[in-house]
Amino acid sequence: MSNRSEFIPLSIPNLSGNELQYVTEAITTGWVSTAGKYVNEFEKKLSEYVGIEGAVSCQNGTAGLHIALMLCDIKQGDEVIVPTLTFIAAVNPVKYIGAEPVFMDCDDSLCIDWKKIKNFCENECIFENNVLINKKSKRTIKAIVVVHVFGNMADMSKIMIIARKYNLKVVEDATEALGTYYLEGEFKGRYAGTIGTVGVYSFNGNKIITTGGGGMIVSNEKNLLEKAKHLTTQAKSDEINYLHDEVGYNYRMTNIQAAIGLAQLEKLEEFIKIKNDNYNYYKENFSALSDVELLDVRGDIRSNRWFYALKINDFEKKTRDHVIKYLAEKKIQTRPIWGLISEQKPYLNCQTFDIKKAKYYREKVINIPCSTNLLEDDKTYVVDSIRKCMEMKKANDI
Repeated sequence: MSNRSEFIPLSIPNLSGNELQYVTEAITTGWVSTAGKYVNEFEKKLSEYVGIEGAVSCQNGTAGLHIALMLCDIKQGDEVIVPTLTFIAAVNPVKYIGAEPVFMDCDDSLCIDWKKIKNFCENECIFENNVLINKKSKRTIKAIVVVHVFGNMADMSKIMIIARKYNLKVVEDATEALGTYYLEGEFKGRYAGTIGTVGVYSFNGNKIITTGGGGMIVSNEKNLLEKAKHLTTQAKSDEINYLHDEVGYNYRMTNIQAAIGLAQLEKLEEFIKIKNDNYNYYKENFSALSDVELLDVRGDIRSNRWFYALKINDFEKKTRDHVIKYLAEKKIQTRPIWGLISEQKPYLNCQTFDIKKAKYYREKVINIPCSTNLLEDDKTYVVDSIRKCMEMKKANDI
């Protein structure tokens, strides 16, 4: 294996479609801000793709989650069940509203563990008058935020049973899972983001499709879509006279962003195929290594395979960190899985429930390059570098 001068990033956009054509048209016609045909067209095409009633675009996934919680009637002082193993943007909007998160563990899918949600609701809460009350805090629990991690899916069938039983709304953070859907079971054919009360997608630069920044709120409830549109456009009740009937937000997507997004959406299925092909290449080549394991997804879904999770087996956290450092020296960008949110400074005083597996995976998992424009040589170099790193570990060289 030779050193190389080219840097291999973790995940970068693939702008190989009609992006330039659509953006140029938006610029030449002057429609560059939050009005213009591409915004409406992007919303329409995305809602059609995932098979849902409608979609409302916004500035980013975080803004979408903020509005989604408001659509679920989360108020100051309420509580929301959230995962601890996720990006912090999935939880911060709970605090924006003045509500409190209750942190749950993950299961082996890396998604929120439905069994622990069930256990918590049954044993740590009281359900009376159709309201779930946390015994410890005496607060009302109103919703669950479900994050579909790395393009995998949480067990939505079990989670929706719990939600219906305890009158909980479900916000699906599908920011990492656009294009993932169930192949069988109760929700066969249903896409991530379309099963709960409200779903949210992200088009950040590292997502499977991007608008540079941007997000989308989806729902099958027309009244919620109308409310989302109202709140994201400054809550205007009279656009001519600038009258506003509540506090709104400037969360609109621009026409230029939507032009990029529309072109990206046209390539989504191609990107998913590439993601799966690259995953299979890694899986096959890592299978001979006992020291590492490429985590799989649920067997009952078609995954978009957004990010690849490589587990470093039987080693301490310091070994994971050595692997990251070694690969960085070889010009390969990797990253550890997120720090647990319940262990972050703003959330240290929040309630947690039986957090075990999240701590285990936090110490073991790294993400490896997964861009849709990876070259064959790039993938080979990544595999060879990780193999060499593991050989050095056994020889106690790192």
